[in-house]
Amino acid sequence: MEMALKIAATYRDSLAAGLPCWKKAVVPAVLLAVWQAVTAAGLVKPILLPSPLQVLEAFQAMAVSGELAAHLGASIVRVLEGFALAAVLGVGLGLALGIFPLLFSLADGIIQLMRPIPPIAWLPLAILWFGIEEGSKVFIITLGAFFPIFVNVLDGVRQTDHKFLELARVLEVPKGKFVAKVVIPGALPFIAAGLRIGLGYAWMCVVAAELSAGMTGIGYMLTDARALAQTDRVLVGMLAIGVVGKAMDGALRVLEKRVVRWKTAFTGE
Repeated sequence: MEMALKIAATYRDSLAAGLPCWKKAVVPAVLLAVWQAVTAAGLVKPILLPSPLQVLEAFQAMAVSGELAAHLGASIVRVLEGFALAAVLGVGLGLALGIFPLLFSLADGIIQLMRPIPPIAWLPLAILWFGIEEGSKVFIITLGAFFPIFVNVLDGVRQTDHKFLELARVLEVPKGKFVAKVVIPGALPFIAAGLRIGLGYAWMCVVAAELSAGMTGIGYMLTDARALAQTDRVLVGMLAIGVVGKAMDGALRVLEKRVVRWKTAFTGE
């Protein structure tokens, strides 16, 4: 009897553990089935929307030739370089402007003036300043990822509970210690959210920068495939961006869970 209960409990736990994965696969499976049905019925011309099988064949050909890896690798390096610069600048300036009111008064006006300007609008100047190779692309990516990170970090500092601030004043806690022990830990969820949003902007900007200039990268590959009416290759590039972006976001979420252990996210359950 005890053995039967243990087996039932093990089965129940394994079913509960596998259920979230099963749920995540439902929507992609339905979309894939609809896509296949629409293309198989001839409702859309293959040049506008090729079938999933055609896209898979294009992926296999590009993977075997090394073309996909070469372009995707170039884009990943640019995203990592631009995102790293944006993270350092965004977190550093966000903390500095949030902690020191004088710096906020001096810099907030120019930052808010530049924030609405789309990163792609900087491309002509970036090409003039850094050329059409790596410098201009990394600049555009850094610019695009910087503002989401900066705004989230600044908001995180601003959300510091005033009860802690009043308590620190009463106890005469040094400002440096208050910032290190209260302000920065309290802002960590905002910093993590800013980094994840900034990473998404970095991928959007790298594609935009590579669409306009250069001979390597996913953006260039998409432009080349579009010019040759190779829609299957366009979809392969788009899906590759989605997969790599999802993997990078997952890595940041794992890092967030390890750093912000005290915060439990609300999942609606």
